[in-house]
Order: sequence, then structure tokens, then C-alpha cells
Amino acid sequence: MRAQVNGIAIDYEVTGDGPVVLLGHGYGSTRHMWDEQHRALADRWRVVSWDMRGHGQTDSPDDPARYSAALTVADMRALLQHLGVERAVIGGLSLGGYVSLAFVLAHPEMTRALVICDSGPGYRNAEARAQWNQRAHERAANLEAKGLEALARRSRETQQAVHRSAQGLAHAARGMLAQEGSQVIDGLGSIRVPTLVIVGDQDQPFVAPSEYMAKKIPGARLEVIPGAGHSSNLDQPETFNRVLREFLASL
Repeated sequence: MRAQVNGIAIDYEVTGDGPVVLLGHGYGSTRHMWDEQHRALADRWRVVSWDMRGHGQTDSPDDPARYSAALTVADMRALLQHLGVERAVIGGLSLGGYVSLAFVLAHPEMTRALVICDSGPGYRNAEARAQWNQRAHERAANLEAKGLEALARRSRETQQAVHRSAQGLAHAARGMLAQEGSQVIDGLGSIRVPTLVIVGDQDQPFVAPSEYMAKKIPGARLEVIPGAGHSSNLDQPETFNRVLREFLASL
């Protein structure tokens, strides 16, 4: 389905009935990484997944200034409004988790609960953030040099992804994956909604950030998925779905 919002057409999918769960994908992935969760939750939940700008079948604006975390949050809000949804469980994996944190800080009244998977809250340390951003810019340059081939063997969530535009992904790396400031990590203590933090036990770069978020967000629950890497929902779908369903049922 397509939603015309904020000057772009967003590709999204809705399944099931019940309270709404909005799920965001990781950088270089698409909404299809949540197909299994659409099936697993459809009996009790209305699941919405979507392609971020520059990704999948959503539009890729030519102007690099039209890619940012703030615009991604605005797209999430506009998509929920398009669907007539006032409050939802907001969740995502990796980049999708980061923008979910940004969303709850911007729109707490629209957030019923949070599900943050294999993600981090960004950096307080400017040097660490600069290193992260350098890697994001390298990915962008690689996409511009090699096209979509640059994504081919990165991770399970990007392997199956079908994108329309390598340039859109490059813009997204510079504008959305690269981070500005420490607003998200600084805001963790102010989050007041039930929060589930999920991480694969083999997702080394994100285990410590996940533990940190679970400590800083009041009342948050941490679930470590055995035998899972960065795409914990794809690596161990049965365990992931059980943990997610238990959390949603507790709301």
C-alpha cells in the first residue's frame, strides 16, 4: 500500500486486528524483514511495517537535505495519522530502533510502548559519534561507486532486500544513519512507557548498548536472544516472537 505524506509516497503493509504495532527496519533493509512478525501477531495485533525514505519501494528524494532522523520521525507520525491511529506500540531494529527512541521523545502521547531491537541510543562522546558517522559516509560512497551490489553480502536483513535506488540509500546513510548530537541518549531517563529491549547474544556491537538502554529507561525489560546475531527476529524467529508476544500481552 502507498501513503502520500510529507511530499513522498511511503510503501507500507498492514495486517491483523487489534492495537497497533508500528515496526521500523534497519538501514539497508526493508519492511519485509518483519513479514514473519506480521504472521505471528496477526491474531491479536494490527501490525504496520513500512519502508523508510530512500529504502525499498518508498520514494527516494533527489535532495540529500530531505533525509534525517527528524524527517523519519515525521514520516512515522504522518503514516499513523494516515491510518487514523492515535497511539501505537512503536518498535524497530537497529536504525529502526534508534528512530523509535527519537519518536517517543518527540511524541510521547502517541507512544503506547516501545520495542527496541539490536539497536543503540547513539553517542554522548563526540569522537565515538564521528567514527560512527565516518562509517556511514563510507557506506554512502560505496553505494554511489558500486550501486546496490554494495549491499549484497552485508547481513541477513539486507540480503533479501529489494531497493529502487542506490542513491537514495546513500542519501539515507548520510542523513539518517549518521547521527547529530546526543538528544536520544540524553533522553532515555525521561521515557515513561513500557519498554522491551531485545538483542541477539551474538550481536557484539549492540549487547552493551542494549544493556545500557535497559538500565537507563525506567522499568525497561532486557531480553537476550540465544543464537541470534544482529537480525534477532530473522535469526531466531520463534524465540523472538514468544518474547515479543509476552511483552505485548502484558501491556
